[in-house]
Amino acid sequence: MRDWSNQQDAAEPPTVSEARLLSVLDTAADGIIVIDERARILIFNKACEQMFGIVSAEAVGQNVKLVMPMEYAVDHDQYVASYINTGVRKIIGIGREVRGRHADGTVFPLELSVGEASTPDGRQFIGILRDLRPRKESEQRLAELQSELVHLARVSAIDEMGAAIAHELNQPLTALMLYLQAIRRAHSRGQDINAVVGDILDKASGEAERAGHIIQRMRQFVEKRAPERHERDLDPLIDDAIDLTLLGQRHRIRIDREQGTAMPQVSVDPVQIQQIVVNLVRNAIEAASAADDPAIRISTRQRGDDVILDVQDNGPGIAADALPKLFEAFASSKRRGMGLGLAISRTIAQNHGGDLLVDPGGNGKGACFSLVLPALSSMSADLNKGAADGADG
Repeated sequence: MRDWSNQQDAAEPPTVSEARLLSVLDTAADGIIVIDERARILIFNKACEQMFGIVSAEAVGQNVKLVMPMEYAVDHDQYVASYINTGVRKIIGIGREVRGRHADGTVFPLELSVGEASTPDGRQFIGILRDLRPRKESEQRLAELQSELVHLARVSAIDEMGAAIAHELNQPLTALMLYLQAIRRAHSRGQDINAVVGDILDKASGEAERAGHIIQRMRQFVEKRAPERHERDLDPLIDDAIDLTLLGQRHRIRIDREQGTAMPQVSVDPVQIQQIVVNLVRNAIEAASAADDPAIRISTRQRGDDVILDVQDNGPGIAADALPKLFEAFASSKRRGMGLGLAISRTIAQNHGGDLLVDPGGNGKGACFSLVLPALSSMSADLNKGAADGADG
């Protein structure tokens, strides 16, 4: 490959093959930069001109650090020299995400793959670059839409539970009203209420606090916010979600709760995990409702590097023809609801690095849904390994 930074060579007309090569390079959708052993730019194609805001005539002959942010530029020449002296590859032949610098100073993400060629003028390195900004923007928009859908599913669940929640709220509010009416009636009759007013007001305050807790729990569940990860014990999250699910429930159902011992923590968005639990428990209650002695078992356990929540009902199991679409959105057979529960629940689980699995049961055995989440210890090990691999790159 001719050294295009050499003025004498540049004055010579290119051969047919060279002209064909330059034509291909300039029509390529990806940016292509060729540098020599001293990191001088030999070729800077049209896509690179658009990507970095620098014309080829200004780039050719300059050090490739021209298009790098400072944290990359300070070590690049040393890296090239080290490779030439030792032959130890850290990026050549391996694609990875890096950052580039536009002429206006903007730093943006790039996918870079580097190849090597031996030429009469010495070794040359070919970098193929793809601007990742469009993909990152699409991923961000997709994440925003997914977050909207997750929130919509929570609102839909509360809407379906509306009558039960209204009934649950009505109880403390009615009690509060009766306590206050009792004081008013006693006062209007001229009775001495000093002996009992303190006790009655304490009871009224307790009922008001109970109603407030219900409203606060609902508010936290449906609140629109960005996902947040926290280190949590799984069992308390599950118990709070069970309490929310059972608000106002009038089902004659038995719930067997089994907690694992010495369970590791998980890194989760607490509200989203509770959203899964609410969906699974509600579905289990509905599936078991037709049984003679309706019951569901909610248990947690550890399996290897995973923490698992099992929700099993004693209903008839899931029909074989329903399984293929079980986790598809809008595929619900229920008269109410949007059919988002299981689809969203699996998406949330997978976004947490886990999964939502099902044993359909049948033949006298109820269905069992299993939420699988990576234990925090195993996640930390994976992150540390990834960081170490990146440092070696």
